[in-house]
Amino acid sequence: MSTPLNQSVREEVTSLLQKLIQINTTNPPGNETAAAQLLSRELSSEGFECEIIESKPSRGSVITKLKGTGEGPSLLLLSHLDVVAANPNEWTVDPFSGEVKDGFVWGRGALDMKSMTAIEVMTMKLLKRNNVKPKGDILLAATADEEKGGFDGTGYLLANYKDKIYADYVLNEGGGTAVPTKNGNVFTVNAAEKGILWFKIKAKGTPGHGSTPNVADNAVLCINSIINKLASYTPEIRFIPTVKGYLEEIAKKNPALQKPFSEMQANPEHSEQILDALARQGEPLAEEIRPRIKMTLTPTMISGGVKENIVPSECEAIFDCRLLPGQTVEETLALIKSLLSDVGLEKLSLEIIHAHEGSESPMQTPLYNAISSVLREFEPNCSVSPTLMTGGSDSHFFREEGSVCYGFHPMHPEPPVNGRFIKREHGIDERISVDNLVFGTNVMFETVKKFMA
Repeated sequence: MSTPLNQSVREEVTSLLQKLIQINTTNPPGNETAAAQLLSRELSSEGFECEIIESKPSRGSVITKLKGTGEGPSLLLLSHLDVVAANPNEWTVDPFSGEVKDGFVWGRGALDMKSMTAIEVMTMKLLKRNNVKPKGDILLAATADEEKGGFDGTGYLLANYKDKIYADYVLNEGGGTAVPTKNGNVFTVNAAEKGILWFKIKAKGTPGHGSTPNVADNAVLCINSIINKLASYTPEIRFIPTVKGYLEEIAKKNPALQKPFSEMQANPEHSEQILDALARQGEPLAEEIRPRIKMTLTPTMISGGVKENIVPSECEAIFDCRLLPGQTVEETLALIKSLLSDVGLEKLSLEIIHAHEGSESPMQTPLYNAISSVLREFEPNCSVSPTLMTGGSDSHFFREEGSVCYGFHPMHPEPPVNGRFIKREHGIDERISVDNLVFGTNVMFETVKKFMA
């Protein structure tokens, strides 16, 4: 296996990430076109023909292609250019500085997901520099709007320019980070993700004076009852193939988990108690597994009332519901209405804010095999496991069109803070080590080369 990264390339991928972070693409409003233009300049200098497509002014995505011979499947390296907001007062450094400090590149998007954008762009450059002749087309797309649902980015491109962006296989965010165990790392490949059902429930009552609540119908109390009913619902436990594969690989590395994981799958109704016991024993994976075996239903926003002494006639709450692959939006809405039937549905209105169902790709594919093979070349003692992403990504758009999609941003675990592994995506002091940036580029290049050439 070749090792493409010398010191100059290490500096190049680090510098590219810094430049990306320094372009503030907080969504809303996004302003991703500036970042797309940067990438277009970077790739054009290597001979790539790039196209920037805007869904709206300043909402640009950049796409390019390394032409294949037509003998094999196509592959898309996908990323998004927008980031979530960051409060500079909460950060140790300016979140849009891209500062390199203590061996890390700091800034909003360092993990989610401008580092993977830099890795994928660097991979395209290295493929061309090393004169790799792929059997199928290798596409790259760095898109707008993922953090707000992707409809002005990937969704727009697939709806209007499918011939420019569609590929048989897709590598995107959502996996790749190694889970440390006593017997070696388990690298994850995101083969599935949960669906999203964001909805608003509005309760209507009768206004009145706050000093005589008995003659009013308080909408706040109605919403409180709704929140209690939905938040206390016990969902059905389901083990989808991806999660079964994850539990199997983790248990191989940690035999102490084989019995509880087997018991969970044999008796799903006891899973919560088994996970509770593991959590009491200090097993950090317990809380990672819990949302991956059931639907979750979380109240996230509430608003109502107009004045301190007025019983409000309206109050509303917003819920973030995440569905397992195989659970439909339609059946979930029917379940929610049945849970609220005794509240008085005539007093309620339900509005869907955003919804799409979960998705899952098979693990028995040549790309999954290539990922596994390359990781074991870099780290012979590691394992490779599929995993379910509890959040959302643009992968669902491609899975709905028939692509096999994997979340794969290869990374070693960052050092723990006070004995805990901190997830910094969307958090304060987001950062990635330069070593992980180099490791990710090496693994991505070798994986794409092995699969496509």
